[in-house]
Order: sequence, then structure tokens, then C-alpha cells
Amino acid sequence: MYGVAMMVRGEPDYADQVPRREAYEAAHPDVKITYHGGWWQAVIPEDAGETVISRYELKALLDKLEALDKEQPEIGSVNTVSLSLSA
Repeated sequence: MYGVAMMVRGEPDYADQVPRREAYEAAHPDVKITYHGGWWQAVIPEDAGETVISRYELKALLDKLEALDKEQPEIGSVNTVSLSLSA
């Protein structure tokens, strides 16, 4: 997806986080993760706007996003409803 991993200044472990970022983005296509030259940002769309999370390191951002998944599994994913009909 990203080809050659770029080195992010001040973040030597960036390349180790690339597969983790790709997996998160594949599982949460609505969540946008971007690099802003000194920090990382995730934008999570919601019904009444969006949630923006910023961290200096990609690892810290992914840690936060994964923690939110555990609290609110529907973040950035399509919500489905199962109905059970009984006679």
C-alpha cells in the first residue's frame, strides 16, 4: 500500500508500525490516519461530526485507536443489526 517505508524524523520505529497501520486502516476504512510533519492524526467520522485524535508517534496513535476499539467496537466500521424472528 505505501511501497517503501519512509523514515519519519524523530520516530525510528516508524517502519515497524507500517503493517499495523495498514491492518488498522483495512479494518476501519472510514478512519483517516495522516502525518502532519510533527504529529500523527486520526479522524473518526461520527453521526454528529467527527473525533480527532493526535499523537507525536504513530505507535501511540495506534495504541489509542485500538484501545477505543475495545471500548467501542463500532468505531470506524459499518454497524449491523441482527434480527431474530420467532413464531
